[in-house]
Amino acid sequence: MAVLLVLQARGLGDLLTAVPALRALRRAKPHDRILLAAPQRLKPVVDLIASVDTLVPTAELGSLRWHEPAPELAVNLHGPSAESIVALAKTQPKRVLTYHNSAFPELPGPEWQTDMHDVDRWCHLLESDGIVADRRNLGLLPPVSTTSRRDCVVVHVGAGAPARRWPPDRFAAVVRHLLVLGREVVLTGDEYERELALSIAARAGLPVSRVLAGEQNLIELAATIAEAALVICGDTGVAHLATAFGTRTVLLFGPTPPRWGGPPPHLLGRHAVLWAGQVGDPDADTPDPGLLRIGVTEVITAVDKQLNQRNISSTGGDGRRAAYRRVG
Repeated sequence: MAVLLVLQARGLGDLLTAVPALRALRRAKPHDRILLAAPQRLKPVVDLIASVDTLVPTAELGSLRWHEPAPELAVNLHGPSAESIVALAKTQPKRVLTYHNSAFPELPGPEWQTDMHDVDRWCHLLESDGIVADRRNLGLLPPVSTTSRRDCVVVHVGAGAPARRWPPDRFAAVVRHLLVLGREVVLTGDEYERELALSIAARAGLPVSRVLAGEQNLIELAATIAEAALVICGDTGVAHLATAFGTRTVLLFGPTPPRWGGPPPHLLGRHAVLWAGQVGDPDADTPDPGLLRIGVTEVITAVDKQLNQRNISSTGGDGRRAAYRRVG
């Protein structure tokens, strides 16, 4: 049994964009052992993908520790950096599949393209090696929920960097609107975002019991997203979870174009994606100017349409009119 090593030592959203590629690799190599080098905290979601045999805990590139036989194939789903290629090379694989890096002329991978959706990017890499990949194969089976919050509206208040965090007062205004509509609302986020979520709840008049930020593990968060009527969030891993579970969303993009990491075009019927049309630094220490151009009114309008479309769908309509929407 050959060993295949896949490197994707990034966050939740990056992992979920690699799902079609991981499943394509599984189909192409049904009898081989696939090991995924990724952060240990992502294991509950890795298990839902059902294409990986073993997770090799790897929080960052320098932390990859290899105690297995030399891989028959090492696949770089992390990026084209020299650091990622070196990390794989240390496992002494017989062959490396990666995007081209001029520092490694002996590796004949395809050229990296910035203006490409992440799902397409990883599928394209496998296809360059003759492995057929289905870009639509993004779905995950919902995990079993111990506490059901079916049909709630999830407002995810955090993001990986300040540049991608919509202002708290605007989130609070949207929550107040939802409460007026009589919707059950919960606020999610990680443990570092709990104080932010509590401040938003206080401004909106939402009970503390509805603040789930910092109180859930990853599988509990995933179950909440899967059961929700709607998810409102920025460009985060939670947005990718909603896509994987088929949950409707209102997504606030900025500074990264949604064509790079938003819901793929064939799924836009369930997602309202707002973007001001300007590109900025996704890792900046302050909210992106483009993100700030998305106002409360635009978000509330999108929320109302999504909830209405969900009602139409549940009574037999098609509900397929949402798409990327420029604002500002």
